[in-house]
Amino acid sequence: MNVNSANTMRPRRENLRELAAVFLKLGATAFGGPAAHIAMMEDEVVTRRAWITREEFLDLLSATNLIPGPNSTEMAIHIGQRRAGFSGLLVAGASFIFPAVFLVTLIAWAYVRFGTLPQVSAFLYAMKPVILVIVLQAMWRLARSALKDRTCVAVAVVATACGLAGINELLKLALAGLFVPLARNVLPSRLPPATPCLLLATSTTAPASAALALGAATPFGLWPLFLFFIKVGSVLFGSGYVLLAFIRADLVEHWGWLSESQLLDAIAVGQVTPGPVFTTATFIGYVLGGSPGAAVATVGIFLPAFFFVAVSGPLVPRLRSSKFASAALDGVNVGSVALIAAVTWQLGSVALCDVPTVLIALVSACLLWRYALNSAWLVIGAGILGAACSLLR
Repeated sequence: MNVNSANTMRPRRENLRELAAVFLKLGATAFGGPAAHIAMMEDEVVTRRAWITREEFLDLLSATNLIPGPNSTEMAIHIGQRRAGFSGLLVAGASFIFPAVFLVTLIAWAYVRFGTLPQVSAFLYAMKPVILVIVLQAMWRLARSALKDRTCVAVAVVATACGLAGINELLKLALAGLFVPLARNVLPSRLPPATPCLLLATSTTAPASAALALGAATPFGLWPLFLFFIKVGSVLFGSGYVLLAFIRADLVEHWGWLSESQLLDAIAVGQVTPGPVFTTATFIGYVLGGSPGAAVATVGIFLPAFFFVAVSGPLVPRLRSSKFASAALDGVNVGSVALIAAVTWQLGSVALCDVPTVLIALVSACLLWRYALNSAWLVIGAGILGAACSLLR
């Protein structure tokens, strides 16, 4: 019996070592956003190592789109679970996240210590318009897949307007997820087509002032920081860039813990480091509360992804076969696009502050859309350009 137990444990330990090696490498080299991360995973685990079939990989990818959280991180967690059970789930997810968390923490330490130096300010000054262009590109790509019909377009327009008016983000996502299936399956035979949009606009207006008043009195603390990021990690669909809308609404607008400029700096750091964009939370946590803040924010933002992957497996077939659940997911995705649109408009006034930043944004847009230049290299190049110009003055 002891021999059999040892023989069983040896392959599992070997699988865990392989998972750690593969996902540490991916976490340290995966630039370019979730789509690029997932493509690299497919090459490693399907083509090179044949851990799963391409059909199984696509099934796991579909599952990640049905739950909130960072898609590429959840793919790593799914693959780890498939390869080595619950231990594999933990090892693969943590290994993929760790390199980015380590690098972001180092950058955050340097930012807190040297962030007011002219050279560093110039570096970040040139990065911000590039970040704005990258977020615009992500919004465009998501919108092309999310706006599937007139109902989605109408809900997106109303949700974006509500976002610009400062309406609560969670409420907008929930109502968008409710109104799209109602508009498709219930309301067409009973109410005019514009009814869902009117309901969305009116029902999100009332709680807005109460939410603003509640948030304004919140003092900084590690526990509120943890609760904020675990809330965001539990409800965020569509893209890591939707995270920006939540951060801006609560940490910048409601609570005043961050400035607009610090938010853009945090986005820039998330772009120039490999791995998930959600490590923006690590940077923000360090800026607000040092190493404890970084740890609390990181655990809070990523913990829901581990939980949802662990429990969602049996539910995925039922969600896929449900017409109402599928439409609700479409509505949440539309709401996510609207959040990105609203926060992009608001951040534009900070990023495009003079003629040079407008020129940087235009050149970046050309390189990104016309030549598909990797976004990480674009951000790094802009930062180096800004620092060089500062030294030449």
